[in-house]
Amino acid sequence: MDERPVRARVAVSVSLLSALFFTANLTLAETARPQLLGRQFSRDYIVKFLGLNAFTVYDGITTYQTNQVRAEASENDMDTVADYVNNHYAAPNPDTFGIAKGKNVIYIHLESFQQFLIDYKLKDETGVEHEVTPFINSIYHNNSTYSFDNFFHQVGQGKTSDAETMFENSLFGLDQGSLFTQVGGKNTFEAAPAILNQEAGYTSAVFHGNTVSNHYPYSQFTNDEAGFPIANTSDETINGYFATANYLDKSVEEFFNYLKASGLYENSVIVLYGDHYGISNSRNKNLAELVGKDKSTWTDYDNSAMQRVPYMVHIPGQSNGGINHTYGGQIDALPTLLHLLGIDTKNYIQMGQDLFSKSNEQVVAFRNGNVVSPKYTVLGSSIYETATGRLIVEPTEQENQEIQALKDKANLQLQMSDQTTNGDLLRFYTNSGLSPVDPDDYNYKDQLEQLQKIEKDKGKDSTSVYSKNNNTSTVDKYHTESFQDYLKSGK
Repeated sequence: MDERPVRARVAVSVSLLSALFFTANLTLAETARPQLLGRQFSRDYIVKFLGLNAFTVYDGITTYQTNQVRAEASENDMDTVADYVNNHYAAPNPDTFGIAKGKNVIYIHLESFQQFLIDYKLKDETGVEHEVTPFINSIYHNNSTYSFDNFFHQVGQGKTSDAETMFENSLFGLDQGSLFTQVGGKNTFEAAPAILNQEAGYTSAVFHGNTVSNHYPYSQFTNDEAGFPIANTSDETINGYFATANYLDKSVEEFFNYLKASGLYENSVIVLYGDHYGISNSRNKNLAELVGKDKSTWTDYDNSAMQRVPYMVHIPGQSNGGINHTYGGQIDALPTLLHLLGIDTKNYIQMGQDLFSKSNEQVVAFRNGNVVSPKYTVLGSSIYETATGRLIVEPTEQENQEIQALKDKANLQLQMSDQTTNGDLLRFYTNSGLSPVDPDDYNYKDQLEQLQKIEKDKGKDSTSVYSKNNNTSTVDKYHTESFQDYLKSGK
């Protein structure tokens, strides 16, 4: 008897069964972590949910694809990008250039924080209004703060990491997946820490929270942090969002108090920004009534308006701040900051434009190809008038020309960023004058030893908070209390 057909059927059956198990596992994984493969924000999660073997195959395919694009890139591709950046460059505004020169730079990343929270008051079940973020509101309206009310997040599937990519590099995240997961350990970058170090002698430190509060699913507090009113909608995610935002607000206030107590405040520029939306488009209709809208008439235009996030540059000692209505996004943050510090960005490969520049084009490109400007909001094939939200059903010939020009600008900006990242083109670029940074010099397991070495090397010239406080710790200057503690004290 010929056993080959039997063995073949067994092999096919095993293959089909394996494919079935993999599909079922992937479905469960996508349920637990939506867009697990699409966003690619964590290799650890892919291994956890799909297993090591599946990850090895998947990682091999994506690595091959990435390496192919990189291998085919050339210096000529870099020249194309450099020409675009040169033509796209927005010269600094002389009124703001250098007004923060020499100051410490502190970024405060407001997780999942949307612009509509600014000045928002939530009514409790008795009709009493509660200001959600009173301290951040006070910073937003402070004369020492340059605030922007038409500032949009521009993240893709990388979410938080995309926001950090734009703030540190003025490059967009990828059109699919997380940039830093795919190429972060391979590509050459001209990031803010290197620019500030080599241009102005800065050292940098990053502090990342391992626990999150103002983050999906915005779980309601059950300990001493409980007490701020919970919204009353059919969506529990929305209901808890305001209480966690209030917790964030109080945390920011405590940090500002520490800056003042430790002597850091006066010589610092403090940038506060939202990284991405907190309430997704699929939930926005349930939010509509709370923001003065009608659920039944909610449109894609309303969704796009909800993509605004806070962007504030607080510079103690300045008195000409205020609310700026310029349209911009996270891609514009780095050139804006560098110009405030007196560092010209003309020779750097940055896709954004200084928001204070008189030649800023006010084009906000989104990772999905949508675009917003002061005049038009382009969402796929739908065109809205930005100021009113009116759907432009039959645009005139002139409007069509203006809209097409707007779309072309946005698409070109995304294209140039993708070309830079996918081809790792900055390895060919030398006009910035930056010296290569050796990653082996940065072992984050030895960060305390590194800080101690810097302090020792600087000696009496050190400007660290430790040395400014007579070589003593400032931990005791940081005070934190729970929500219930604040209620009792009447603060």
